[in-house]
Amino acid sequence: MLRALLGTVLALAFAGLAHAATRVETIELQSRLVPSPVKVSVLLPDGYDAGRKLPLLLLLHGGGGDNGFLARMKPTVEAAWAAKDFSAAVVATPDVGRSLYMDFKDGSQKWETFIVSELVPELRRRYGLSSERSRTMVTGVSMGGLGSLRLGFDHPEMFGGLAAMEPGIEPALSFDDVRMRNRFQRDDKFFRSIFGDPVDRAFWQKANPANMVLANKAAILKSGLAIYIEVGDLDMFKLDEGTEYLHRVMWDNGVPHEYRLVRNADHTGRTVTARFRDALRFLDREVLNPPAADPVRDENKGRIDRLRRAMGVPDDEPRAPFPPTSPSR
Repeated sequence: MLRALLGTVLALAFAGLAHAATRVETIELQSRLVPSPVKVSVLLPDGYDAGRKLPLLLLLHGGGGDNGFLARMKPTVEAAWAAKDFSAAVVATPDVGRSLYMDFKDGSQKWETFIVSELVPELRRRYGLSSERSRTMVTGVSMGGLGSLRLGFDHPEMFGGLAAMEPGIEPALSFDDVRMRNRFQRDDKFFRSIFGDPVDRAFWQKANPANMVLANKAAILKSGLAIYIEVGDLDMFKLDEGTEYLHRVMWDNGVPHEYRLVRNADHTGRTVTARFRDALRFLDREVLNPPAADPVRDENKGRIDRLRRAMGVPDDEPRAPFPPTSPSR
């Protein structure tokens, strides 16, 4: 009994030491592309060694947040590491203000360009990280979810996977079709500050994730970008409507992704931690440790493929779009 108790105490002590061995440091980067210096918080895993060529995970904060978001999410990342749900990686959160992770229409701030051309290369250099796209990922919450989509869809050659949680996106392909219901947290003044005064409709369209899927479909498919989107069905900002819309655009256009509409979940609150763990599991499973060949699946698929062809259904027949959800009147 005493030996078992001692073993438990030692196990708990070593677990505590493992967490204590992780650390967050904050660096500052100078850039002509954005207001500087840019503060970037960096979480280094237990046993960090610059010679290991670890993966990089960008963890993007939401609107009104900053690089301090990483410290708040640190316990969840540590728990994922301890449970082996997520492989060792360097996690970084830049403070981008309320920029939507965009290059502004007037050229005054170029956050997307800064991230891909300066931040990621500097993190790789400074921390000895892998430069492979299959070891580079991006995730984020709310505005950070939007940023994850924007970076992944615009630069599939750089990122192996993205996980967008409750992304701040609108259910439309045209700015004029966006209802105030879906953007009340972003007033006209805010849109004009980023998209031009008056709002440049073509510029908004190019930067809208649903349109980005359509414009960049070939590159996204060629890259094999792993895509995860999720949202709560009670989202207080109605972001479930924008996320569902994006899911349907990707479905209709044959862009593979994983989509979760989380029941009884809101934009904030106790569900977010577990949902973030799910996002990390996806990135680990689909990007860092992709599944091995499945001979049982391959055998069954071959049989079903032969049946489908025998029924006259060609291999390249396009997927049918969703039918109307309301009866015609």
